Amino acid sequence: MGLSRLAALHGVATSYAPSADVTVSVPDDTVIAVLAALGVDAATPEAVQESLAAAESVAASRLLPPTLVVWTGEPLPPALTALRPGTTLEIEPEDAAGSPTPPRMRVPSGQPDPAVSATVGTVVGAAADTVSGAGPVTALEAGPLGTAPPEAAPVGTVIGTGGTGSAPGAPAPTPAWWTEPPLGVHRLTVRAQDGRTVTTTLIVAPARVPQPPRRTHGFLVQLYSLLSGRSWGMGDLGDLADLAAWSGRTLGAGFVQVNPLHAAVPGAPTDPSPYRPSSRRFPDPVHLHVESIPEYGHVQDRAALDDLRQSAETLSDTVLNKGALIDRDAVWDLKRQALELVQEVPLTPGRRAAYCDFLATQGQALEDHALWCALAEVHGSDWHAWPSALRDPRSPQVARARAELLDRVDFHCRLAWLTDNQLAAAQSVARDAGMAVGIVHDLAVGVHPGGADAWAQQDAFAHGMSVGAPPDAFNARGQDWGLPPWRPDVLAASGYAPYRGLLRGLLAHSGALRIDHVMGLFRLWWVPEGRPPTDGTYVSHDAEAMLAVLVLEAHRAGAVVIGEDLGTVEPGVREALARRGVLGTSVLWFERDWTGTGRPLPPERWREGCLATATTHDLPSTAARLTGDHVTLRHRLGLLTRTLEQEQAEDAADTATWLGLLARLGMLPEGEGDEEGAVRAVHRFLLRTPARMVGVWLPDTVGDRRPQNLPGTWDQYPNWRLPVADAEGHPVTLEEIASSPRLHHLMEVLKPVDRHPKEQSTPRTAPPGARRS
Repeated sequence: MGLSRLAALHGVATSYAPSADVTVSVPDDTVIAVLAALGVDAATPEAVQESLAAAESVAASRLLPPTLVVWTGEPLPPALTALRPGTTLEIEPEDAAGSPTPPRMRVPSGQPDPAVSATVGTVVGAAADTVSGAGPVTALEAGPLGTAPPEAAPVGTVIGTGGTGSAPGAPAPTPAWWTEPPLGVHRLTVRAQDGRTVTTTLIVAPARVPQPPRRTHGFLVQLYSLLSGRSWGMGDLGDLADLAAWSGRTLGAGFVQVNPLHAAVPGAPTDPSPYRPSSRRFPDPVHLHVESIPEYGHVQDRAALDDLRQSAETLSDTVLNKGALIDRDAVWDLKRQALELVQEVPLTPGRRAAYCDFLATQGQALEDHALWCALAEVHGSDWHAWPSALRDPRSPQVARARAELLDRVDFHCRLAWLTDNQLAAAQSVARDAGMAVGIVHDLAVGVHPGGADAWAQQDAFAHGMSVGAPPDAFNARGQDWGLPPWRPDVLAASGYAPYRGLLRGLLAHSGALRIDHVMGLFRLWWVPEGRPPTDGTYVSHDAEAMLAVLVLEAHRAGAVVIGEDLGTVEPGVREALARRGVLGTSVLWFERDWTGTGRPLPPERWREGCLATATTHDLPSTAARLTGDHVTLRHRLGLLTRTLEQEQAEDAADTATWLGLLARLGMLPEGEGDEEGAVRAVHRFLLRTPARMVGVWLPDTVGDRRPQNLPGTWDQYPNWRLPVADAEGHPVTLEEIASSPRLHHLMEVLKPVDRHPKEQSTPRTAPPGARRS
């Protein structure tokens, strides 16, 4: 009982429910290991009792939970309205230098505030936290409430709702003494009359993220797979800008969604998965279009550049015409040599000033990232194997290495700046082409344990833990993704600084942000090192705080947010996301009446707040799904759990059910046996739904039958290394895609999207001055 109580206080689950009628207990050893990763000793019964007493003592003495969220236009959190008479509050704004001093707010002690209904109901987090900063401080004093505050609430528990003079569970109105601070993450210091003082994080956020127009459509593509005639062996940011300009102007597309462009971990070979990066905070310079860099034209050694460009053309030719896979390492080797030549060209005064501004804005985070890159060139790409003194980013030896490697650190800083410039240019081109949203970037769920983020932010990660998924109907062994999780307590203690910096960087040049496995904002499945995924457990975040920071940063950037909420989703998660305007992801083949007949969900019953698609990078292409080719592929690779005949029969029946619905709805005028017609019918169906965004998988437009990634495989299948290809499997360039008759026939289906020009408005954006550079 003591271990369960201690685990609950720290957000660690001791059981989970894979389905409504099944509950699975988590092994005690797992709970103890996870608590240890959170800095809590539960190794012995005596340690459990000591840790439990300490946690409950801290909880009992707190005046407020460690993080408070105020949503603009909504009632204050009950923890604020339930403070005792005479309590004073001091708010130190996040941007003290740039914001006006909030007005002084005071309700004299002992004078009841008729606007306050003493209602309590909040989740109390796991650790105290503060937000550093300096600037003007505002004092306010809460009036008497007539009820006890939530001071004795144990950490990690929910205080029930109630009230005086209001219906049970009714939200408390805003008290008269409260004047809302500006949007931001502030430091709130609370002092009770008995002398107790606590500092907590106050997040003031808009109620919802910006929204797209009522209906817009666009392409989904893995950028590396999109080669043009000028690519250096894989798609780049120049190709992205060109795709956006063409599809926006010619097809009326409203967005282009790409895979994560995060910095990869260098290696031999490099892990090609964009979902296992070295850093999520900074982009990978392998995506640079080298010729677009202004200094490129001033390189003195033109012969060397010409040789590199010729090698790049040969590399592209092997991919496009000789059946070779995309070789990221070979591409980077050529681009790195070219970029080192570019680095030798002095920046003009204006370019130098812009670069210095970028360095100042990015600060310590960029310096750490660039230093890791420089150290990795010397000591290898896994910092755990570096000399022990270099494993601590704040050690004297690392400071000495920083000075010794100054030129390489500057090189990697310059690459980050150049890539940032081209990301900005791609979004600008997209908006100039009339796109309502523009570029949709993707946030991976985690980072490589040996990479730059894990090195620079060691305190924020749970050592000895990996993120994954519990066993389910599709994977009885569960999953271990090899990604270390953030510690919820450390995030809270920092005022969510790593998370805020990550979002701010990604949103800077995004029209929208897709969040992979968005359920991770609420909880993640932690797997102790050396144990199977079945021996993991869920660890919860302060979901309201995580959502508030997301909404705040998206508002500042004027960006839409899309959550990848496929698979097992905890009850209430989709509703919480929808309330804050975060769109979900709905894939046609999975949209069924799961609580009723099990048959395909009619289009009018789909949710409006979603990105609707026929497939994703982890699923078969639409042509492969319709023809059953995906079953044959999985059989060839030994991935089926039943006989080929059984799998084919079930798949054919599923496809026939969907095609039957499409035919009954009049969406299949081409009749049976027409593969291209069936692909068009699928997209007619998507357009019939109320979905705010409709995504077209770019390989679908030319009949590609191969998935970009086949879950459950490693070296059995060329995951993340395939160029976009036609129905015969021959790679096609961006230029060939743009002139493809098959693409244009499919995109004719999307024309109804453009019948309402007034609805092609830009997303709601933040007020002037709110965007952060």
